[in-house]
Amino acid sequence: MSYRSDKIMALSGLNLENKTIKGLQNTFKRVLKGGMHGLCFSPYEEGQSPGDQISVEQIRRRMEIIKPYTKWIRSFSCTDGNELIPIIAKEYGIKTLVGAWLGNDAEINKREISGLIKLAKEGYVDIAAVGNEVMYRGDLKEDELLGFIYHVKNKIPDTPVGYVDAYYEFTQRPKITEACDVILANCYPYWEGCHIEYSLIYMKDMFNQAVKAANGKKVIISETGWPSQGEGLNGALPSFINAITYFINTQQWSKQDDIDIFYFSSFDESWKIGDEGDVGAFWGLWDKYEKPKFYSTPVLFNKNKTFV
Repeated sequence: MSYRSDKIMALSGLNLENKTIKGLQNTFKRVLKGGMHGLCFSPYEEGQSPGDQISVEQIRRRMEIIKPYTKWIRSFSCTDGNELIPIIAKEYGIKTLVGAWLGNDAEINKREISGLIKLAKEGYVDIAAVGNEVMYRGDLKEDELLGFIYHVKNKIPDTPVGYVDAYYEFTQRPKITEACDVILANCYPYWEGCHIEYSLIYMKDMFNQAVKAANGKKVIISETGWPSQGEGLNGALPSFINAITYFINTQQWSKQDDIDIFYFSSFDESWKIGDEGDVGAFWGLWDKYEKPKFYSTPVLFNKNKTFV
């Protein structure tokens, strides 16, 4: 067997340091064109936020944009028009990870769970996610969440059912891990202050912790990404270059090691500033106007007047 350096991906990712900005952009375009396993679907237009009714037209328009690049989409809710996302995705031949958004409002939870079950029974759900980061936020008690998970599993026995949370929750909460058919782990080196240089190996460690907790069950990275603008968190710095680099490394690892990853996110959404600070609005591969964000080079400088 001969040595092929071009086929070896380092633990920390591809060697992108010597590439020009244009070279990085060209690599990004090739990787994006090559497609990805999954993409988190961002439905909200400028001025909208969760709770607003979203339309068939805006879902279909955005689905048209992303359909050449992903095999799966992930949706986060089954109410207020979000229930249309998996239906429209199926029209385009895209598989679906469909979430019921659970919180501290019992009536909304009831509607979300009912909507998820209905969509699954109608054939629009390939994987059902009962809740997203509910334990992380502390919105429900563990037994309450388990009740929802087992209720959904009983109603749709032919559909894999899981729960989405930070990777470490599946180690800390073995009852939830046991209840899930599939482990849906959010892995964000950014939110743990990791420098971009070490972000891929950091994410691999996150993933492997979830794999160990899963005890043989399939683990899917249900969210990961890197913001292109914002204030930063310890060693984790949002930037145009870092966002491109993280995307490229993530997708190359996904293909090389056959890891199912849902990238966060498809489009920038301004409403997220309220939850995450200024970085919240800049996680998309497309901007809030639905234009490719990394195809042209913006004039962005940090306080030292160096390009970021």
